[in-house]
Amino acid sequence: MDNIKKAIRPKEEDFADFSCYLTQLETYRINQFNGFFFEKNNNSVLLDRNIIICSIKSAIEKHKSILESTKHLHSFNNDDEGLFIYIPNNITLDTPLQVLDVIKTNEALKIESKTVIIIGENSHVKLIYCDDTINDNISKTENKISVFLEANSSLEYYKMENINNSSSIFTDTNFVLNTNAQLKTFWLSINGGDIKNKLNVSLEGEYSKAELNGLYLVDRDQIVDSEVSVNHNKPNCHSNQLYKGILDDSAKAQFKGHIYVSKNAPYTEAIQNNRNILLTDKAIVNTQPFLEIYNDDVKCSHGATVGQLDESAMFYMRSRGISERSAKMLLMFAFCTEILSKSSIEELVDTLQDIIKRRLHGELSSCENCVLLCSTPCGTSDVDMSKIN
Repeated sequence: MDNIKKAIRPKEEDFADFSCYLTQLETYRINQFNGFFFEKNNNSVLLDRNIIICSIKSAIEKHKSILESTKHLHSFNNDDEGLFIYIPNNITLDTPLQVLDVIKTNEALKIESKTVIIIGENSHVKLIYCDDTINDNISKTENKISVFLEANSSLEYYKMENINNSSSIFTDTNFVLNTNAQLKTFWLSINGGDIKNKLNVSLEGEYSKAELNGLYLVDRDQIVDSEVSVNHNKPNCHSNQLYKGILDDSAKAQFKGHIYVSKNAPYTEAIQNNRNILLTDKAIVNTQPFLEIYNDDVKCSHGATVGQLDESAMFYMRSRGISERSAKMLLMFAFCTEILSKSSIEELVDTLQDIIKRRLHGELSSCENCVLLCSTPCGTSDVDMSKIN
């Protein structure tokens, strides 16, 4: 991409034809177009609760005292055009925030965006971050996301990547957890030419907890790289990683998982798992779990599997009169739903299940006579789903 240009601020009306696919879910929507934050449609309900949503540049100009009081001023630069979200202490948002990071371009563009999020003490938030493209033109996106969870706060964080096959996206995300902070993440890579995710979690307060979930579905020549690092720096902290992938055609995936336990972090519990299904002989996955432990009083484990669909489960389903094609589809869907079952947003789970069904039978397999009827429960077949997880 020698002729790629750096994106400049677009016009908001250029994105008027964009329609979010989470139509059944009520959210507080925050718009970013080609990496630039647009403040026009801030929600008055959030403003009434002293929640700050603005550009990083505005945050430095108007809210410097808050940044200094939270001790996170070092995360900002005066020329940053990105997004800043501040949730004060003692706030619970029942309705999720949704960041829409939408790309639309008529030429090859390089897009850079930065997001800084601070969640105050005793505050509880759900955040959905969507990467999407409107057309099929080439783009190269680099996202830098920093999230700070203060004491006794919690965040349920969804990162959904659904970009065109001509585009690439690299996301570097850092979470810092203070005392008794709780983090749950869902990384869903549904489509894209080249996707790279680097996730770093630092447990900096005692009794903090991180549950990290990921799902990637790739086919053709698509590439997905996931690099996950969890740093246990304080005692009595817990982390659990579960990343799963299905690869078809000549797709490639890589998973690097790193658990670090410092000598000052006794009573650590850390679990890491990566599971993959290859549907062809040409699909490739490289999985590299790694433990780095400097304290003896810990419970840590890691595991990785790469294989095909379970033959015994296939036999069980075929014996119930289900065709081979339908059996494969149900097995793949059951493999995916373990990740979604951990979500607390029921409407979002329903929508994501539909998206995964369409993804599986629309590209990863033929949709002719498919048993996965979108918007219809899969439980209509006389199958014990517990036997095929």
